[in-house]
Amino acid sequence: MKGSTVRDVVIVGGGHNGLVCAAYLAAAGLKVSVLERRGVVGGAAVTEEFHPGFRNSVASYTVSLLNPKVIRDLELERHGLKVLERPLANFLPLETGGFLKIGAGRTREEVAKFSVRDADRLDAYAQRLDVIADVLRDLVLETPPNVTSGGWLEALPQLLRGASLGRRLSRLDLPMRRELLELFVKSAGDYLDAWFESAPIKAAYGFDGIVGNFASPYSAGSAYVLLHHVFGEVNGKKGAWGHAVGGMGAITQAMARAAAGRGVEIRTASPVREVLVERGRAVGVVTEAGEALRARCVVSNLNPKLLYERLIDPAHLDPDFRERISRWRCGSGTFRMNVALSELPDFTVLPGRGLAEHHASGIIMAPSLAYMDRAYLDAKAHGWSRQPIVEMLIPSTLDDSLAPPGMHVASLFCQHVAPVLPEGASWDDHREEVADLMIDLVNGHAPNFKAAVLGRQIMSPLDLERTFGLIGGDIFHGALSLDQLFSARPMLGHGDYRGPLPGLYMCGSGTHPGGGVTGAPGHNAAREIARDFRRGRLR
Repeated sequence: MKGSTVRDVVIVGGGHNGLVCAAYLAAAGLKVSVLERRGVVGGAAVTEEFHPGFRNSVASYTVSLLNPKVIRDLELERHGLKVLERPLANFLPLETGGFLKIGAGRTREEVAKFSVRDADRLDAYAQRLDVIADVLRDLVLETPPNVTSGGWLEALPQLLRGASLGRRLSRLDLPMRRELLELFVKSAGDYLDAWFESAPIKAAYGFDGIVGNFASPYSAGSAYVLLHHVFGEVNGKKGAWGHAVGGMGAITQAMARAAAGRGVEIRTASPVREVLVERGRAVGVVTEAGEALRARCVVSNLNPKLLYERLIDPAHLDPDFRERISRWRCGSGTFRMNVALSELPDFTVLPGRGLAEHHASGIIMAPSLAYMDRAYLDAKAHGWSRQPIVEMLIPSTLDDSLAPPGMHVASLFCQHVAPVLPEGASWDDHREEVADLMIDLVNGHAPNFKAAVLGRQIMSPLDLERTFGLIGGDIFHGALSLDQLFSARPMLGHGDYRGPLPGLYMCGSGTHPGGGVTGAPGHNAAREIARDFRRGRLR
């Protein structure tokens, strides 16, 4: 083992939450090092050239959930971040020959084409979701109450946090509390069926219930996944979605500049082999190169399974903890592609190769909840759906820095595929076949699409796991189910960002409030770590 170096904090993983955590801790006066396995920081929020002259966001691909407080505190705009709002939220080409556009003051008029009754219910639906989303939005930057086994001195702060949560929920009247319960336990399909009668609007809203969620829209708990995706905002507009100029890597590069400007040491190409544990306490890490970096605390930005099953000797962990972390559910059924295009897609239902507002929206190719349900059942049995779900964004319509003049890049977020293929099959043997299927699906809606593809980048669930540490392709670092949320994320007793060993913390998407490019876990973890330093717990 090579010579060791001592610092206050070492953070394992230079994804966006690791960078956010580092920036806040450095601002608190601590000496922080960030170790990133890949040659570039950013985790799954990176922009790379995937075909000569064409760049795009490799994995995460759109902006909404990035917390406004994080943007302000890290001065991300001063460090180069610029986010543009989409002219439309979504465009759904339908198999029946019509289409639906969502957003920009157009939704009511568009929905009325299919159901006047549904159009009349839109405002009430939005108001009800907004009330609940506002309450939960308040909790995003809070540390959940933690279940403790200690005495009153340890339990008191948790009781106060619980009381604070109770006060927030008490603002809801009884009907809204009932609504909140429904959104936590019901399926997105059942919830939307109770509101609307026409398939297109239910598909548009229901898509959020299966994003990154290997499940049917009629699976219990998918309504919460839908709710998770309405927390966001772009440039002060709640629920809006946007594009970071330069791709998602522009967000993490701005974060890296903010962290470095505060004195954070950022090391790339520095994979960690193990967390050092001495006398039951985390005291540093050892890199793959054999270098020991000693620290007063270790912070993990990894999926909890990676941390506890690969980086820590199981002898240091309680048997019950080890057994429960082995059951941490991951796998989001995601298949990501980036394609270089010679021209824009010409949709049969809305012809034209010239740039139009629908080209700059989220283009959802899944016309109904029933279609999504069949896609899930097919993928569960076969390994991937023969009629999959594809959301396509063409960010070069808003950002001409991504492609040569007159050409475009498209992000294809594809579902449903099984995180692990049945009968021992490997994604390495089927990735090209499934990529062809996804291209064919888009081509069925826009018949010039396949011929316009100049190059493509494929990320199967296995590729996402190998490249970014997303186990089973899980973009959330763990399913957003009731048993893996809030104080139970990643486990009861450790919902406050503190690991099971003194000196060990977690700041990734496997902690509250969960996945997406939010920065919230990093923000919250930094607050708890800084508090422990102030209290002298990390000497």
